[in-house]
Amino acid sequence: MENKLGRTLPADVMEQLQLTPFQTTEIGNPEVQRTAPQVRLSTGNDKVTNDLKKIIQENVHDGMTISFHHHFRNGDFVFNQVMKIIMELGIKNLTLAPSSLTGVMNDVAIEAIKQGTVTAITTSGMRGSLGDAVSHGLLAKPVIFRSHGGRARAIENGEIKIDVAFLGVPNADRCGNANGSYGDEAFGSLGYALMDANYANKVVLLTDNLVDYPNTPASIKQTQVDYVVEVDQVGDPDKIGSGATRFTKDPKNLKIANLVSDVITNSSYFKDGFSFQTGSGGAALAVTRYLRAAMEASNIHASFGLGGITNPMVELLEAGLIDKLMDVQDFDKVAAQSMKNNLNQQEIDASWYADPDNKAAMVDQLDVSILSALEIDTDFNVNVLTGADGIIRGAVGGHQDAATAKLTIICTPLVRGRIPSVVKSANTVVTPGSSVDVLVTERGIAVNPQRPDLLAQLQNVPGLQIYSIDELAELAQQIVGTEAPLEFTDRTVALVEYRDGSIIDAIKQRKD
Repeated sequence: MENKLGRTLPADVMEQLQLTPFQTTEIGNPEVQRTAPQVRLSTGNDKVTNDLKKIIQENVHDGMTISFHHHFRNGDFVFNQVMKIIMELGIKNLTLAPSSLTGVMNDVAIEAIKQGTVTAITTSGMRGSLGDAVSHGLLAKPVIFRSHGGRARAIENGEIKIDVAFLGVPNADRCGNANGSYGDEAFGSLGYALMDANYANKVVLLTDNLVDYPNTPASIKQTQVDYVVEVDQVGDPDKIGSGATRFTKDPKNLKIANLVSDVITNSSYFKDGFSFQTGSGGAALAVTRYLRAAMEASNIHASFGLGGITNPMVELLEAGLIDKLMDVQDFDKVAAQSMKNNLNQQEIDASWYADPDNKAAMVDQLDVSILSALEIDTDFNVNVLTGADGIIRGAVGGHQDAATAKLTIICTPLVRGRIPSVVKSANTVVTPGSSVDVLVTERGIAVNPQRPDLLAQLQNVPGLQIYSIDELAELAQQIVGTEAPLEFTDRTVALVEYRDGSIIDAIKQRKD
């Protein structure tokens, strides 16, 4: 079976899971029926406990779906605490449905798979030893990778039905009112966890900071929470963020950032009131600072910034160069602190951010998005999930979601070491080329032939070397040479959804 991009999909798995192949980025205006969770009625007087094992024993059973959030990133203590108890209790055949899996979870997740505790996973991404193990066929069923907006859609529409959500929070009161902004492990927005809190049948909050009732502001509300479990420590604050995120000093990344800024400022989208989203990588952070200089010079301000929020975006807010920050996740302590102190930094959930089955998602309003890539091919298809070795080592994240902007820019070095970033055919397609408008490398840029209007705006800009994407791919190949093709078995280890739920690609098991 092939989809519209010509990617081969496993017909038997597609039929078994009742999935459809990707056809188009046009979502249209369908009418959808959303689901609702079961509710266990409570006065709120019996929610607090320190017996996590008892809560798991009474509420988690074979074959269930359980979820976690990744706002703590590598400072997370919740996942490992919960999963070790589940394994100790001998519970089997679970589906993991976290918003994403971070490196600190890998060892326990691998052990849970080996023991048969976990037999299925749906998530945004995985890296390191877990990605390697799954790529070599450890998991019984194919992983389903979804974007942040796609996960929100699947939860709201009932495709992901969470039986029990375990949500770590830096504060909570006895009834379950909680937020991410106060406490020693504060991380800012709870944007991804809010989906689980709203739709899981059972919601278990874990915290080391029980505060007086009623706890406000309440991002997660007492009406959603079944249990509040006190633990010794919910996370490591030193691994949640690192103050002001480091500004890259790499000359290659700085050149890319400068070229991205030139593309934006010479496009028709650079005007008063424009909106944008950037990532958290070094080049993307540098773009924000180059963009600031251009905005000040042109007396232009932005209406809103979106997505994972970073210190450079906070600096724009505080300088009056941007009106609002719409915050689904904070990538550093400065951004987390700003959400607590600044009314113009609005916490949003993943549905508001990017669910395509909404009456209006924030990504639908984006003028400009700046995104990264592990690979981009000559059809402008982008891979952010698997490495050049075919091993899972990334995340879909909000890539597909933000690529719906009016101007979507992919920034990546032409090669990384001896690995080309611009290739004839990407190992895995996450974001379709029809969503991408411009590729920016340190050697020059390529404009999607579907955008002759944009090419006309950029072709006479001083300092912008414009190539076809085929020319950039040839240049990359001249630098690194031709590698032997990767070898895979016939077994599918993962499926990649497009944000509407159709399957955009399949990942095969890597041969040893």
